[in-house]
Amino acid sequence: MDLNVVLAVFKRNVASYFSGMLGYLFIVVFVVAGAFLAFNDQFFANNLANLDQLSSRFPLLLLFIVPAITMTAWSDERKLGTDELLFTLPASDFSILLGKYLAVLAVYTVALLFSLTHAFVLASLGNPDWGLIATTYFGYWLAGGALLSAGMFASVLTNSSTVAFVLGAVICSIPVFIDSVPGVQLFLKDRLHVNEPLSVAGHLQGFTSGKVAYSSIFYFVGLSAFFLYLNAVMIARRHWAGGKNAGSMSAQYLLRVACLAVALLSLTYTFATAGNSADSTTEQLHTLAPSTLEILNAIPADKPVTIQAFISPEVPQDFVAIRKDLINKLVEYDKRGGNRVQLRLVDVDPFSPASEQAEALGISARPLQSEQGGRLSRNDVYLGVVLTSGFDSVAIPFFDRGTPIEYELTRSIGTISSEKRRVVGVLNTDAKVMGGLDMQSFRQLPEWQIVTELKKQYELKDISADEPITAEMDVLIAILPSSLTEPQMVNLVNYVDSGKPVLIFDDPVPVWGANNMGTGISWAPLEPKPSAGGMGMMGMQSQPQPKADGGKATSLLQALGIKWDVSKSLFDVYNPHPRFAETFPKELMFIDGREGVNNADPITSGLQELITFSPGFVAERDSNVELDWLLKSRKGSSGVNLWDQITQAGFMGGRNYVFDVPHKPDDQTYVMAARIKGKDGKKTNAIFVADIDIVHDNMFQVWQQQLLDLKIDNVLFVLNCVDSLTGDEQYIDLRKRRAVHRTLRVLENRKKEFEVQRQEQISKADVAAENELADAKTRLEAILKDLRKDLEKGNVDVSTVQVRLQNATEAENRKLLQREKEIEREKNETVRRVKMETEQDIRRIERGIWSWAVFIPPLPAIILGAIVLISRVVDERKGIASDRLRS
Repeated sequence: MDLNVVLAVFKRNVASYFSGMLGYLFIVVFVVAGAFLAFNDQFFANNLANLDQLSSRFPLLLLFIVPAITMTAWSDERKLGTDELLFTLPASDFSILLGKYLAVLAVYTVALLFSLTHAFVLASLGNPDWGLIATTYFGYWLAGGALLSAGMFASVLTNSSTVAFVLGAVICSIPVFIDSVPGVQLFLKDRLHVNEPLSVAGHLQGFTSGKVAYSSIFYFVGLSAFFLYLNAVMIARRHWAGGKNAGSMSAQYLLRVACLAVALLSLTYTFATAGNSADSTTEQLHTLAPSTLEILNAIPADKPVTIQAFISPEVPQDFVAIRKDLINKLVEYDKRGGNRVQLRLVDVDPFSPASEQAEALGISARPLQSEQGGRLSRNDVYLGVVLTSGFDSVAIPFFDRGTPIEYELTRSIGTISSEKRRVVGVLNTDAKVMGGLDMQSFRQLPEWQIVTELKKQYELKDISADEPITAEMDVLIAILPSSLTEPQMVNLVNYVDSGKPVLIFDDPVPVWGANNMGTGISWAPLEPKPSAGGMGMMGMQSQPQPKADGGKATSLLQALGIKWDVSKSLFDVYNPHPRFAETFPKELMFIDGREGVNNADPITSGLQELITFSPGFVAERDSNVELDWLLKSRKGSSGVNLWDQITQAGFMGGRNYVFDVPHKPDDQTYVMAARIKGKDGKKTNAIFVADIDIVHDNMFQVWQQQLLDLKIDNVLFVLNCVDSLTGDEQYIDLRKRRAVHRTLRVLENRKKEFEVQRQEQISKADVAAENELADAKTRLEAILKDLRKDLEKGNVDVSTVQVRLQNATEAENRKLLQREKEIEREKNETVRRVKMETEQDIRRIERGIWSWAVFIPPLPAIILGAIVLISRVVDERKGIASDRLRS
């Protein structure tokens, strides 16, 4: 290889590409098309500062830019006849080929550098992960570099650049769409037992998620080498194409190409099996945490941990990445744990002996829907792990979309390798957190899912408040203590006064009921205690004991040293998820990880988003307690609802929730959860959370399955509270290891202003309607009063007075009813207009951002192209005599 020849060919081709405007035009189109894909409607709906939208479609964009760059690489040489001159130079075919490939790679690199403006647009809107951006662009560069060799191969087949463009797009589409071809993935899994992707998109995915797999790097390098070899074969074909041995040479090269393809695929699979990768994320999400390594090193040598993973060989597309990450993590644990960790990976098929063993160990199949060949199917999938050490064991039945893999594995190892588990007590209240018999419906209630989660780490005890609480435990959890009777409340208050750790959840407006059966309004503090069911003496239904302090938990609040008004709850008019803004009620509050959680406290620092439903709020009451807030509402968009506003009498008795009420935000922030520590002789050691919906099974499912693509931290918050109160905080930091929720802050702030203004205008419309209605009623009363006086003065009998008065009342009531309808219609029209104007303002903001995000990025390429064009014109005019120039 002659480097001088490589450099000469490189300079010649690069200069040729940028000598005209066509090259710059392709770059401009590439950048603009990338901006269209990156900043589409879904980008604004997701509200995340990343390039996920562009990454998902980048292989399609390569089908345009790659043929555009490579179409003239060989075809113009053949068309102009310069290929013969080129190959007669004293240089090897490989040197010429390498020079041309580096030239087209340089042009593509320039185009990619111009598209870096997308990252700067993200930086102006939020705070992207720059490590992730770097690997994303590195993946873009490798993917484009691999397909450039394929485009050059298309160009060497013809002397027409147009045909070369079309052929290049067709050939490049093979590695782009190969995973989508029906039967390919099925053949790889069933016949070859290979779970690795073959497509460009499949290998690009690791780069765009911050995990640079060495197998993916080799895939792109190997793909480049394969097509470059095809280029070399085609340009060397002139030596033997017309000879006697042309047929045998063709067969020989075909065999070589096939062997090279098999070798490259085999090496790629070998690298993938090794599982080595680099982590570029700021949070180092794909690297084992220091706390994990400490726990692995602390495993007693005489009590090794055995990990049995029961994993289906085939999973739906949504779980492919989870399956791969789980296996990679398990292999890493096995490698780092040495003799202390023994790993057993089991492929499980339904109705096999392995599935029976999994079921016996507590690993159940999850029925999941998948699509193959355009047909929907429902299959049983196993993704569970059993960890044992000595006589202790922990089962993780299924790793769902929201399950933090490293945390679950590390916590389980730490739990079973320790000598003794800590003890958590759960107080028995009307919420029936530990399950049991529901005396109203006589149904057996299951335990709450948070209890199942706690059992993986702690020993749990069911604690009754009917007697003094004397059980030995590290922390007591009391959910809905406002439902306790007076004697039960006394026992709980005595336990709180003793200074032992207590985690309390209560709620002025419990929205979700037990086992998702109806609403939780029967649990509300201001509602009477429900009947226990059954019949008492004389066939009368037994009456329940009243709640302590009328449900207001006054004595408990005094013991804690805080104030909590059970008749008030919160709402927030701002929803950070635009697609749900008109779907969820304002009482469903999203707590922001920036301003809604206390990042100075280990319990909540690093939490990104939580959901509460119509929570209460607390404040400090006594000077001998220290109240440190954990969760609070947004200032300017939150406000207070009264119990009588959001409830109404039910048709069959009792009350029902009504959340469609006027919402008027204020400029205050409200504390929804707080850490309470006594001082000056007071021993209080508690955490009070003014919402039980935050820990309900519904929230657990949203967290575990990431329903509606929501990634909430409710469960992590509860577990952190328990760990902090027990004094075991080794897993708190590990739970927070995940991608930071990087939102579009600039857009959020502007939308929030519009949302607050909208609610203010709606509140004004409600107030105006109420005032006008009150005035109409006042006028009616005045008219009726005057009519009574007029009739009393007249010489008419009583029956006539009553008839006239009744007729006049009915007439005026009809007028009032008609006016009420008109007022309601006018109010609804005002509300509709305000909502429409607000939506238009929000869309106007998004369109404005979209406009400069799309049209500003190509400006550098346009300016550079204009400079080159002007300089060319000036240079051409320099060599012309002045008397030959047109005036």
